[in-house]
Amino acid sequence: MIRLFDIAFAVLGLTLGMPVLAVLWLVGLWDTGSPLFRQQRVGRNQRPFVLVKFRTMRPGTASVATHLADAAAITPFGRFLRRSKLDELPQLWNVLKGDMSLVGPRPCLLNQQELIEERAARGVFAARPGITGLAQISGIDMSIPRLLAETDARMLQGLGVPTYFSYIIKTLTGAGRGDRIRQE
Repeated sequence: MIRLFDIAFAVLGLTLGMPVLAVLWLVGLWDTGSPLFRQQRVGRNQRPFVLVKFRTMRPGTASVATHLADAAAITPFGRFLRRSKLDELPQLWNVLKGDMSLVGPRPCLLNQQELIEERAARGVFAARPGITGLAQISGIDMSIPRLLAETDARMLQGLGVPTYFSYIIKTLTGAGRGDRIRQE
């Protein structure tokens, strides 16, 4: 049932959001010359997939977890995209393809070994990764692997249609701050 909601909302979001996506793409093209960012992430059953987002950092920035990224690499437009969470919109394509769900554990990088081990030990990789989830609305970022994996596992144990919608609504209304960029 959740997969059907994922497909319906992804199609709806991509269709109705096309004008917004086009404007953000054009501004991103002007801002960095390369508006889309593609990065390999760990998906369901630990299979890698390519995540697509709007670029928020200058091209050539090291591909590291957000909490390890250099705050100076974020462009002014990128700050706006992150604050508004609009940088996540292209991930609706990942949802439509089946790489992701709207709700699930945020997909980690292939080099986040401690987080991968913590999630594997708790069975978190049995689910599709998501755009949002309990950790995101609770303000837990990826810099605390054990807590993140425990939160992801707890979310998946109680995930049903009502909680699926509650996570989406809480995300859209601004709950949580998600991953934080380290400050100089």
